[in-house]
Amino acid sequence: MRYEVPVTAKEAASLLMKEKGKAFVLAGGTDLLVKMKAGVVAPDLIVDIKAIKGIKEIKKTATGFTIGAAVPCAALDENAALVKAWPGVVEAANLIGSKQVQGRCTMAGNLCNASPAADSVPALIAAGAKVVITSSKGSRKLAVEDVPAGVGRNNLKKGEFITAIELPKRAPKSGDAYLRFIPRTEMDIAVVSCAVNLTIDGKGIITKARVSLGAVAITALLVKEAAKAIIGTKLDDATKAKLADICSAACKPIDDKRGTVEFRTTVAGVLARRAAETAYTRAGGK
Repeated sequence: MRYEVPVTAKEAASLLMKEKGKAFVLAGGTDLLVKMKAGVVAPDLIVDIKAIKGIKEIKKTATGFTIGAAVPCAALDENAALVKAWPGVVEAANLIGSKQVQGRCTMAGNLCNASPAADSVPALIAAGAKVVITSSKGSRKLAVEDVPAGVGRNNLKKGEFITAIELPKRAPKSGDAYLRFIPRTEMDIAVVSCAVNLTIDGKGIITKARVSLGAVAITALLVKEAAKAIIGTKLDDATKAKLADICSAACKPIDDKRGTVEFRTTVAGVLARRAAETAYTRAGGK
């Protein structure tokens, strides 16, 4: 096994492209190292991207925030501007593993690992986040919801890796929230999760919204019909009931020891209603 530490994104992409065996990117390593120890993967090449300039930085820009692919989740909570603008995204990232894990794990890794139960992914989808994907030929952007291809599979091509996550500039009177259900009080993966992001006008009417569900299908879902159901309303009880029904209907879950299809379907509606209430309050709605 070879271990390389490139100092530029182009060099990293070139290494990944040229490798004829199994190549893996190392950012936080909280997924990769565990899989290696368990014998699930046996890399021929590991490309450690942490030495690439800017890849461990959070930058506030005119268009929002750029979060480097190697920024550990614990660092998100230390950025006051990011917490203020996107509390739901930060909360979601803070639910990944233990405090020790959060000191290493990254949202880019959480996304590329492509677990349907990944905590940060529904929050990023609801936020309308995009990823910057780099290859030896240049870079391209992709909406977060288009990155996962299935359980443990993503849509990155050979030689490509994520260098940054871009969150849009927060519109005035906006709010987001992320909620999940787990059997334990902490350090568990979501049985069901939901993220809601919305914007209201001066009268408290929702003008924009995005709703995402996790752990109820092979990938996190962007539920467009759920967003349409709350736009133009003040999130009254009838609207919340409709939102819950739509989210439950969008579920395509499995039965396993952690939750039944019926349980996941019902809880998805409950979490959607509660996440929407929190997001609405954070936007300044009453």
